Amino acid sequence: MAVEGMVAPGFEPVRDVFADIVGDARGGAAFAVVRDGEPVVDLWGGLADPLTGTPWRRDTLCVLFSGTKGIVATVAAALADRLDPTAPVRTYWPEFTADVTVGHVLSHTAGLPYVDGPHDLLDSAGCARLLATQKPLWEPGTRVAYHPLTYGYLAGELLRRVTGSSVGTLVQELVAPYGLDLHLGTPADCDPRMARLVRAPDYAISTFLTDPERRRIVERMYAGLLDSDSLMNSVAYRRAELAGGSGVGTARAMASLYDLVLRGCVVDDSALRRATGVWADGVDAINDRPVRFGLGYELGDSIGTYGPDRRGDRAFGHSGAGGGRHGAWPGAERGGVGGVGFSFLCNELRSEDRDSRAERLLTVLDEVLDR
Repeated sequence: MAVEGMVAPGFEPVRDVFADIVGDARGGAAFAVVRDGEPVVDLWGGLADPLTGTPWRRDTLCVLFSGTKGIVATVAAALADRLDPTAPVRTYWPEFTADVTVGHVLSHTAGLPYVDGPHDLLDSAGCARLLATQKPLWEPGTRVAYHPLTYGYLAGELLRRVTGSSVGTLVQELVAPYGLDLHLGTPADCDPRMARLVRAPDYAISTFLTDPERRRIVERMYAGLLDSDSLMNSVAYRRAELAGGSGVGTARAMASLYDLVLRGCVVDDSALRRATGVWADGVDAINDRPVRFGLGYELGDSIGTYGPDRRGDRAFGHSGAGGGRHGAWPGAERGGVGGVGFSFLCNELRSEDRDSRAERLLTVLDEVLDR
């Protein structure tokens, strides 16, 4: 399949790897890298809709899934003077009953990985009300386990409580001054540009996990979201302001956002240092996967999620279900100079244990940056 876009001189090997990835795809993808405000890689190719044969275009939008969490983490960091991670959640949300801090929520240590009881996963307010009186599975802060959807319900409600605005509104206020094509609560005029999501025939989640009892917990955590192509492609899903996973955007916009973060344009230095420090580190108590979290951001881990160790050790961002990888490699200089924001976005969902696409791109990116 044809690859379109640009690479700066010296980045041609990135294009070669991307072309190989697109050539092996049922769907399409985009990969972007921004350094010091300038794009050095901006590539796209393949099919935005494998059913109709519609090609992936420069302005194709795609669901970010948990890449959304990185945007929301940036919103939270930008509000650091109003949202104290050491404060109990009930400081901002009086109806909340568990002894959970804001930091526990943002670092996936709250012990509330699923909503207990009948609920509509698209109803963030309703899910937040249920979580406010739910008993944690463990003492908050003592274990880390990824909260795929409840992170969004909890973080979104906290942000609403401290600002009076919905999380989708806060995202737009964050990105609008920079013209970034990112949306949470996607407006109808974006619908014609949406890529159709397709799952690989062998797609599975939580591929590190073998325990059947904890597999049942995982099923409750995702509430059927990834069990078929229908809900994830629905208008209702895109319209919902799910801070855990219904954002949409382009790879260019995501890479640009992380570049802006590195350069201190949207989050001040002290808040970023706090948000990208290690708040939780270990093996996921439910999924058996090594994880490391800051305040809402994933951090470089022991399995190389964010590239080679020399980059991944300082990296932050957030991946998305099915293969998306979005984040930043800070530079050696102050003010983010020399660092890069990057984003790999795809509409063909592959299992983590069978997907090397983002890893290959980050490996070759590391190589060319060193030349």
